[in-house]
Amino acid sequence: MSHLIILFFATFSASLMAIVFPGLVNITAAKTSAKKGKTNGIVFAVGASTVVSMQAYLGVIISKYLYKNPFVIDLLLKIALVVFAFFAIYFFVLAKKNKHKNKHKVHQLTIESNRVRTFFKGMLIAALNVLPIAYFCGMNAAWNVSGWIKFELWDILVFVIASGLGTFAMLYMYVFYFDKLENKTNNFSRYSDYILSGLMGLLLIITLIRLFYITY
Repeated sequence: MSHLIILFFATFSASLMAIVFPGLVNITAAKTSAKKGKTNGIVFAVGASTVVSMQAYLGVIISKYLYKNPFVIDLLLKIALVVFAFFAIYFFVLAKKNKHKNKHKVHQLTIESNRVRTFFKGMLIAALNVLPIAYFCGMNAAWNVSGWIKFELWDILVFVIASGLGTFAMLYMYVFYFDKLENKTNNFSRYSDYILSGLMGLLLIITLIRLFYITY
């Protein structure tokens, strides 16, 4: 039982630290909070954290067989290349379009439908980022060597839950932080799509470098 406690806090901390620096998911969470309010930002964070938990489970499963099938990492990186290239262009075009829109224009949506859409948006954005799967694979391998995870039901369950909660905790900080900066949210909302486009370009370059080193 003691190893489960260690496993939980180690995984929680590692998942939280994984998104400390600005990235696709946390910047989008902050953007959602800035444009639609703190509540929608939290709903987005719940949706994203749900997918991260699924990715953590997938990471556990893959890590069991990864050393026998190194092509899996290569495949994930190639998929990531396509995704990052697409969204780098998408967010840049979106930023250009939003620049010419009236910033005071408000779309009338019911609170319930808006939150449902925000939840699924969080799931979609998190699902598009496949790199956490490789991260969780590596984390799982490290925990296995340390004896903190034994690939049993409770171990896997604790790993998955801690991964989701760690992600949510950091996303909540992003939502809370940007929500408090009321005098700066307009500027952040205006340039957030450019920031996301730049991040996608950076991730594209990093993925290309990683793929190059794996290939050669």
